[in-house]
Amino acid sequence: MNRVSSVVLAASLLSALAGASVTGAVAQDATEKCYGVALAGQNDCAAGPGTTCAGTSVIDYQGNAWKAVPSGTCLTMSLDGDRKGALEALDRDLPQA
Repeated sequence: MNRVSSVVLAASLLSALAGASVTGAVAQDATEKCYGVALAGQNDCAAGPGTTCAGTSVIDYQGNAWKAVPSGTCLTMSLDGDRKGALEALDRDLPQA
């Protein structure tokens, strides 16, 4: 193999590896807010009335508390009591006022 071919091959391999790294990073960052799936105290920030921020939900599967989940998985989650996740806040399992 001559020097030019070796350089082209090396550049191609580096380019392929760099592209794979970027693609993997993008896939890992793709999340969505999923309401009604967090256990008590395990919600992510901005849970709604009755909570102040991350980790402050008081009821398992609290309807106004959300958790970041991989994109496309929220609506397909199976939870106790035939509950489902939602992309918007729910009116179920809310703390008593």
